[in-house]
Amino acid sequence: MSTTTTVTQTSGHGDPVLGPLDDARAQLAFAVNHLGLDDGMHQLLATARRELTVSVPLRRDDGSTALFIGHRVQHNFSRGPAKGGLRYSPAVDLDEVRALAMWMTWKCALVDVPYGGAKGGIAIDPRQHSQAELERVTRRYTSEIMPLIGPEQDIPAPDIGTDERTMAWIMDTYSVNHGHTVPGVVTGKPLSLGGSLGRASATSRGVSHTAILAMRHRGLDPRRSSAAVQGFGKVGRDGARLLAEEGVSVHAVSDVYGAVHNTSGLDVHALIDHVDATGSVLGFSGGEEIGGDDLLELDVDTLVPAAIEGVITEANADRIAARIVVEGANGPTTEAADATLRKRGVLVVPDILANAGGVIVSYFEWVQANQAYWWSENEVNEKLAERMTKAWDAVLHYAVEHEQSLREAATCLAVARVTEAHKLRGLYP
Repeated sequence: MSTTTTVTQTSGHGDPVLGPLDDARAQLAFAVNHLGLDDGMHQLLATARRELTVSVPLRRDDGSTALFIGHRVQHNFSRGPAKGGLRYSPAVDLDEVRALAMWMTWKCALVDVPYGGAKGGIAIDPRQHSQAELERVTRRYTSEIMPLIGPEQDIPAPDIGTDERTMAWIMDTYSVNHGHTVPGVVTGKPLSLGGSLGRASATSRGVSHTAILAMRHRGLDPRRSSAAVQGFGKVGRDGARLLAEEGVSVHAVSDVYGAVHNTSGLDVHALIDHVDATGSVLGFSGGEEIGGDDLLELDVDTLVPAAIEGVITEANADRIAARIVVEGANGPTTEAADATLRKRGVLVVPDILANAGGVIVSYFEWVQANQAYWWSENEVNEKLAERMTKAWDAVLHYAVEHEQSLREAATCLAVARVTEAHKLRGLYP
């Protein structure tokens, strides 16, 4: 089987440093070999169906002009419309977006929602711009990618640096250009514009649910267990809260500024109030400040990396003390680190399973928007838990049957489902 490797950067010693796209392609290559797929199918699965890179000019509030680069990648849509988030971050580049789009394909297939995978991003730091500037950037980007998106084509959602307000701007821009309101063009919208109850915390709820399942699988009582959560944004904030509500003692959390730690357990609700008031976890009186990277190596039962990709690497994998790693972020563990953790007996719950709650409830929102009929929050949460548990059981069974890690099993299951869709549809012409 052929494989493709992209070197995204080099270390200070000139050695290649692999990025998320390399990890995504390596995971795919394992599944292709395990499933016995031919080289042609491998190339189809490894290559995005569509990629669009656009320039996004911005008229600043002071009258000057700035230019940003945006991307939208549709990796695969054999099982349905493309689906994936939109992130605003200075670190956004095309290879990162390609990797995230591929992971979205596998994630959607694994939890059996009728979507393919997509992802978008703009290389911009939203913290350096006013709300008016971000609105202009969003609307211009939407107009540039408009031929690719739509409720039956590609449905964006929030990600790092974007939120429900961003989705409202996209929906409005798309709707104005089509002459009527199209609520299904995005998910993660405000409730008053057709968003779903439970969507805001869906990814976090899925992470918490799989963390509890993993603890029980390892013979741990959640109410006697400890956790550390890296990241206190969209996923980590509610993830820490939900774990605490399940009785887990959350020893540490971090954000971009640093971390706070308390071996007796943080008061997560008080910490949320502190962050709302100050903008950071630092300065919280209920914990001791530590370095953000130090959180990853704390002696806890469960570690939840819920910030960005590539934080658990070959350099620190030997020092990860947790017995379980639940990937709240996309791609937080490199391929080399994954191998090290497995050798050490650390159970890693992969991102395409652990953080799939967001896309599951995005699907629920899309269904509700298309039917103009809305579910209660209890209905949403119950259906989410049912889907997450079903996916966990399937992955665990496959892993045991084939003597694989959870990541290998999850990827193989997902790739098999996408491959089946490819074969059933055939090739045109």
